Amino acid sequence: MKKTTHYILLIITVFCVQLTFAQEQIKSKIDLLLKEKEQIRLYEKEALKTEIEAITKRLEKNEITAQQAQNLKTEAAKNRALNIENRVAIIDNKISLLERNGTDKLARLDSLPGKVEVDVFDIKFNDKSIFYSETKKQEVKYDIRTVSELVLAVGLNNAIIDGQSLDDSPYKIGGSRFFEMGINWRTRLFKNSNAVRLNYGFSFQFNGLKVDDNLYFVENGNQTELQDFEYDLDKAKLRMDNLVFPVHFEFGPSRKEETEEKMRYYIDNKFRIGIGAYGGFNIGTRQKLKYKENGKKVKDKFKRDYNTSDLIYGLSAYAGFGDTTLYVKYDLNPIFKDALVDQHNISVGLRFDL
Repeated sequence: MKKTTHYILLIITVFCVQLTFAQEQIKSKIDLLLKEKEQIRLYEKEALKTEIEAITKRLEKNEITAQQAQNLKTEAAKNRALNIENRVAIIDNKISLLERNGTDKLARLDSLPGKVEVDVFDIKFNDKSIFYSETKKQEVKYDIRTVSELVLAVGLNNAIIDGQSLDDSPYKIGGSRFFEMGINWRTRLFKNSNAVRLNYGFSFQFNGLKVDDNLYFVENGNQTELQDFEYDLDKAKLRMDNLVFPVHFEFGPSRKEETEEKMRYYIDNKFRIGIGAYGGFNIGTRQKLKYKENGKKVKDKFKRDYNTSDLIYGLSAYAGFGDTTLYVKYDLNPIFKDALVDQHNISVGLRFDL
């Protein structure tokens, strides 16, 4: 009986100790949560102060009007107040959960895999930030005046020959094509307007001329001539590969989006027109022949200069809506050096700014 009483007393003592320890744990967690509430208020107030200072600097630089500055400050204060309200509400809910269920329930919720805590400034996994820290936000540049893009162009190619119309060209209109690929940088020229932009970069141009009437290109000294081929040609095509550096002045409207953190101009679905020129050099010329000899299919490729011009320069223009425009380019240099009759490459197609 005496031992049983001792066991009962021991159990009661252990239970009381555990209860007291649990209560201390709850109190400790609640104290930490209360401190976190205060930290939230301090953080949001400091963040609001930083935003107000940034808006004031923009006003002093005459980037915005006094009314715009007041509107931005009001909006910033409203957002910060809502942030405090929402984040404090989360803490209050945790405190209520602790008071109602003790530490075990809160611990089980905290240990759930993939727990995400989201607010306007931070996304956390198990209290570890993956994007921002509590004290430092990712910096966003307010104004970006230069952007880069990939340029692709494809279409029909031919040559304008002195003294001849395009209808008399020895090159097939449908079979002669061009392809262009490059990198373009677009820079806004004016500080507070995007009406005029300067586009510049580099491109690889591949201009093809497909010969008609069973003719092919032959080098005869410093002259390149078209001569009859001894077999029936399925295909005779000359391709000139160029590296050029185009520059265009681009005109057109744009859509402006502005917040307290950034300002951007967008030209998607807007009409634009570009006028400019290009210069560069030829990096390769080759001729491809397809024919049958004694019933066998033969493919020949000849990589020679064919007296083509080393320096490439010309005029180009484009016009259209958004990323797709009608594209025209014309080489001022002759296709063949020292030719008796000058020929100038001309291309018409579509240009895609991606």
